[in-house]
Amino acid sequence: MKVILANPRGFCAGVNMAIECLEEVIRIFGSEIYVYHEIVHNKYVVNKFTSLGVTFVDAVSEVPENSILVFSAHGVSPQIRQEARDRNIRTIDATCPLVTKVHTEAIKYAQSGYNIILIGHEGHDEVIGTMGEAPESITLIETPEEVTDLSFPEDAKLAYLTQTTLSVDEAGRVIQSLKQKYPHIESPPKEDICYATTNRQQAVTELVPQADLVLVLGSQNSSNSKRLMEIGKTVGKPSYLIDGVQELNPEWLVGCESILITAGASAPEVVVDELVTHLEEKYQAEVETATIRNESVRFPLPRELRVLET
Repeated sequence: MKVILANPRGFCAGVNMAIECLEEVIRIFGSEIYVYHEIVHNKYVVNKFTSLGVTFVDAVSEVPENSILVFSAHGVSPQIRQEARDRNIRTIDATCPLVTKVHTEAIKYAQSGYNIILIGHEGHDEVIGTMGEAPESITLIETPEEVTDLSFPEDAKLAYLTQTTLSVDEAGRVIQSLKQKYPHIESPPKEDICYATTNRQQAVTELVPQADLVLVLGSQNSSNSKRLMEIGKTVGKPSYLIDGVQELNPEWLVGCESILITAGASAPEVVVDELVTHLEEKYQAEVETATIRNESVRFPLPRELRVLET
C-alpha cells in the first residue's frame, strides 16, 4: 500500500494564530477562561483545551461577569461584542484576519448603500458573524439555483462576498450565475476564499487521480474539511472525513493500493501522524509526501495580547 501525503495540509495561518492566542491567554491568566464557540472547528483541539479547564460557550450570557472571553477564529457580530461589554467581560479577539477582511468589506458596502449577496453556508459561525455586521443589507445564498430567486431591480447597487472556506469551484459557479443575472455586480479587488482553503483544495484536485481512496483528517463541522472530501467524491473516489485513526474503517482499505491523505485547515498534524503510523505498522504502507505549493503566511497575535507581552 502507498500513502500519498498531500502538502499543504492541516493548520493554516489563521488557525495557528487562534490556537497560539488561546495558549498565550492560558499562560497569562490561567485556564479559567471562556471561548465563544469552538476556537476552531476541530474536535481534537477543542477537547485538548477543555481538558485544560477552558470553557466553550454558545452564548455570552453563559460567561460570568468580569471574566475573560476569547472570540474564536470564525469571528463574531457587533451584537456579541456589545453583549460582552454590557457584562464587563474582558475580550480577546482571535478572529482570523481573512475573516475580518470580509467583515470590513460588508461594512464598507453597506455604508455605501449596496445590497450585499453573501455566498456561504447558513448557520456557519463565520456566516453568522459576517451577516451581523449589516443584517439589513445582506442576503445569504448557497447555490446557483438560489440566484434565480433573487429579485433585486436592475439598477440596484449590488456586491457579493463569500465565506472564506468555500469550495472554489462551487463558489465560482454561484458567482458566474450572479454575474449573468446582474452584470454590474461588484466584488472586492481580492477574493474572499482564503489562500489555505484554495491551496488544500488544489492539492487534492491534482493528487486524487493517483489514489484509490481519499482520507481527510478533520471534524464534521469543519467547512473546509468537508470541501476536501467532496473533491474526492466528485471524481468518483471513495472519500471519508474522519477525526482520527479511531474512526478508520478497515473495510475501506480492502483492495486499496494507494491512499491520499490530507487534513483540513483546523486539523492538527498529530492526528495525521497517528493515522500514518497505524497504516505503516498494520499495512506496511510506504509513505511519500507530494508538495503542490509551499506556504509561509503567518499572522501576529491579537493586539490585546501583544500589548500585555510588552
